Amino acid sequence: MTNVAQAFVPGHITGFFTSNPDPDPTKAGSRGGGVALTEGVTVTARPADDPQVVLNGDQIEMAAVERVLKALDAGAAVRGVTDLPLGSGFGVSGAMALGAALSVNEVFDRRLSANELITVAHGAEVQAGTGLGDVVGQARGGVSLRLDPGGPQDNTIDEIPARRRVEYHTIGELETADVLDGNTEPLSEAGTEALSTVVGEPTMSTFMRASRKFSRESALLTQDVRDVIQDVINADGTAAMAMLGKTVFALDHGLSDAGYDPEVTAIDPGGARLKAGEY
Repeated sequence: MTNVAQAFVPGHITGFFTSNPDPDPTKAGSRGGGVALTEGVTVTARPADDPQVVLNGDQIEMAAVERVLKALDAGAAVRGVTDLPLGSGFGVSGAMALGAALSVNEVFDRRLSANELITVAHGAEVQAGTGLGDVVGQARGGVSLRLDPGGPQDNTIDEIPARRRVEYHTIGELETADVLDGNTEPLSEAGTEALSTVVGEPTMSTFMRASRKFSRESALLTQDVRDVIQDVINADGTAAMAMLGKTVFALDHGLSDAGYDPEVTAIDPGGARLKAGEY
């Protein structure tokens, strides 16, 4: 047992997905594709008599993290630091849940495997209604293709072997729970088609094209996001909408070439990991 542990979890942009409910939250989730980012969330955990969740210095309520602490029977203070915007399609809630699972396991010597911890975090986020596949993609890293829903014990993951600069421009937020609580049948049909397309030709060009088509056919694409994507296309770039948020992401210099002043990151190949050293 140690007094403190810290984990880094990459941000995660989903390009397309399905909704696959199940009575068991560890088996529920989504199929789809997403990009892990070098910009992410650093999560620190330490024992605490008054458990709390803090993000960027502000104490918040985050059901996914609270469920992780309950599952691991740990009284801990969990603190996250990130430059990524919350509620804009970057998987911050999933990153906090997975980072908490990894660091709390270390601090409290729970002796769980990586897959067990990913399953705990995934199930917690599904129950919280804040995501269906971010945790699995963040654990894997790279450009993951989730071929089955659920945690590691149930899913199969492939990957597009790509390392690229990624730019993003955030316009606003979308409430994940509002989307997932509605009629998800059209969304899932569009997500199934997108995944089939990318599995058939696993390239970043196909991934971006399928993501754009998914955003249109799922009726999630907003006019302001559409306008930015079109600006990038007009500048000979490629861009798509981050699910679920009013965020446009582009490869290489797509947004810059279109005249925007984007945030810049890259594809993260490593996935979630504990950090060594003094905190």
